[in-house]
Amino acid sequence: MNPKDFKDIVYKIIGAAMTVHTELGWGLLEHLYREAMAMELKLCGINSEQEVKLPCYYKGQLMEKYYQADLIVGDILLELKSVSEIEAVHRKQLFNYMRITKKPLGLLINFGNSSLQGERYVYLNETNQCHLLDKEMNILYKRVLLI
Repeated sequence: MNPKDFKDIVYKIIGAAMTVHTELGWGLLEHLYREAMAMELKLCGINSEQEVKLPCYYKGQLMEKYYQADLIVGDILLELKSVSEIEAVHRKQLFNYMRITKKPLGLLINFGNSSLQGERYVYLNETNQCHLLDKEMNILYKRVLLI
């Protein structure tokens, strides 16, 4: 899997997030941004799923409890936040979702500031590790990000 294969769709997703941020402003509740993102993606011709239940298993048995992803666009997980700053716990949440679903790409988007914040990550199934990507979809550094 080459992250650069996703460059165009990631560009469109981030453009949609910028439009939502411009339209709604910053600092509203996360669920409002989630719904607006789904609407904006649809306007851009991009199919997405909201509040997707991510099943969890223990020793091969499906558990009643589950995680819930904000949005999924194909093989890309979107974790939306409306906080003053992105923190390690937010990254950890996205990494867990990527590991559970084996989705190769994750976007962490924060609407909680006057400037939209976003981070791109790739999940490598072979190593069970996530790595930060730059705007060109290159692994920014090889330091392992904890899952």
